[in-house]
Amino acid sequence: MTTWSLPQLLGALNDDMQQRLGTCRKSFGHPGTKGDASEKVWLDLLQKYLPMRYQAEKAHVVDSLGQFSEQIDIVIFDRQYSPLIFHFEGQIIIPAESVYAVFEAKQVVNADHISYAQKKVASVRRLYRTSMPIPFANGTYPAKPPIHIYGGLLALESDWNPPLGQPLLEALKSCEDDARLDLGCIATCGYFSFERETSEYKIDDGGKPATAFLFKLISQLQNSATVPMLNVQEYAKWL
Repeated sequence: MTTWSLPQLLGALNDDMQQRLGTCRKSFGHPGTKGDASEKVWLDLLQKYLPMRYQAEKAHVVDSLGQFSEQIDIVIFDRQYSPLIFHFEGQIIIPAESVYAVFEAKQVVNADHISYAQKKVASVRRLYRTSMPIPFANGTYPAKPPIHIYGGLLALESDWNPPLGQPLLEALKSCEDDARLDLGCIATCGYFSFERETSEYKIDDGGKPATAFLFKLISQLQNSATVPMLNVQEYAKWL
């Protein structure tokens, strides 16, 4: 009789991520191809295991003022209440109000890649977001303030030794608030998260990093509740 094992199932998910990311790094010689393949591995994880109310895609983000973010490797966004997603010549453009989180994916973590990810995250957080009152059966809820957009960096390995030591923390702290990385994973080593209550980073090393990161991300998304209802007429002004 076959016995199910939750630790084995969760461990297998983590091991599969490490193996696929490692294969991408070893097998592809062209840096662009290697990077695209690694992004696809992370996207597959999120598309498969996040609750269905969320979607994850490589995309640009736009606001109702016509401002665009830089291209983001992974955008996690609402698809249950968001009425406005653009698809154009293979490019996906998402309204700023619908965004829950954005991530950059790299082969390794180092100071340059953290700085790069911080700039990408800031390009999304600086966009303007509308919000409207929400009607319900007995009246109207007031407009919900825009939620905090989580930002992060995903990688297989680190250029630092130890990989999750002081150099990592110093690089993470060397930015303005709108560029802060809240969450990140080094699949062979562990993950980090910014604890807003203490304004400090927490390091979780060892164990099953990719699986632990996934669960932490889902927990953070749950805390975000639902994105605000966007004002579609503000976008309609561009017609």
